[in-house]
Amino acid sequence: MAIKVGIIGYGWAATAHIDAINGTTQGAVTAVYSSRRLDSAQLSATHGGSIRAFQDVGQMLAEADIDAVSITSYPNQHRAQAVAAAEAGKHIILEKPMALTWEDCQAIHAAVKANGVKACVCFEIRFISQFQTIKSLIDSGMIGDIHYGEVDYYHGIGPWYGQYRWNTTRENGGTSLLSAGCHALDAAMLCLGNDVDEVTSYSVTSKNPIFQAYEYPTTSVSILKFKSGKVGKVASVIDCMQPYYFHTHLVGSEGSILDNKLYSGKLALRDKKWTELPVALADSGDVHDHPYQAQFQAFFDALDRGEDMPLTGIDESLQSFKVLFACDKSAAEGRPVKLSELD
Repeated sequence: MAIKVGIIGYGWAATAHIDAINGTTQGAVTAVYSSRRLDSAQLSATHGGSIRAFQDVGQMLAEADIDAVSITSYPNQHRAQAVAAAEAGKHIILEKPMALTWEDCQAIHAAVKANGVKACVCFEIRFISQFQTIKSLIDSGMIGDIHYGEVDYYHGIGPWYGQYRWNTTRENGGTSLLSAGCHALDAAMLCLGNDVDEVTSYSVTSKNPIFQAYEYPTTSVSILKFKSGKVGKVASVIDCMQPYYFHTHLVGSEGSILDNKLYSGKLALRDKKWTELPVALADSGDVHDHPYQAQFQAFFDALDRGEDMPLTGIDESLQSFKVLFACDKSAAEGRPVKLSELD
């Protein structure tokens, strides 16, 4: 069926969402809310189709012919807007971070469940071919039983990057993990499992003057202890002076995966050489390079079936944010934190 979508917040991420939604077989963006005054005709000409501009989000949510919304506004607005959308009966695409506090994330989840709508959180890394392939290899047993894994996010978010102007603040950036590193944490949980029992985290900031504008530590490293016995490590480094790098290293009883390379005893490999996987790497922070279209297609297909979407539905995404807030709590309090403390 056709799914008409309203966009909440018209910035950089919104333009990527619009293109991806319009690229699916069912989705069409028909409305855009922004606090700025926008011209409907200009929006329609820019993005195609017929798009109405709104400056009142409540008015847009009251429109009966809007089936879903995509929320790409500032993170500190997510709770109020997502709860209002759920109460208006709209399905939700929610850009990361889900929200800036654990309480706000729980409130969004509760509103979605109470109002019988479906929600998708933009952990789109799960839909890139790199992680689709890695997950298939793990599930096939190609590297055996994983006992250790590390997934790290390296991306210098300085004044050369559009997000910097608001990312530096606690009000909208929050923490290193919330502002960007949550992608690495979520990818680690995709590969290692959701059964995190305890975390220990540390944080630090670069001495480069560029990053002194940040109101929170810009590098964090977290050790994850799983109930299954696995151990994981996640670093979120948004103050590095280097090209973007999404580091992935998974170690199992039969082999290892390193970024886009595989070594497996099951392949009878010789000479200690890696086999390169033919995948597109997570190698860019540009939203226009993200696999939104594949993710939104999966979401709309699930809506057609009346089901929760796979991989990035509200329940699974909430688990990743629970671990994230435990990590931030550990760094702030200087001690290990059990996930049960957030129950």
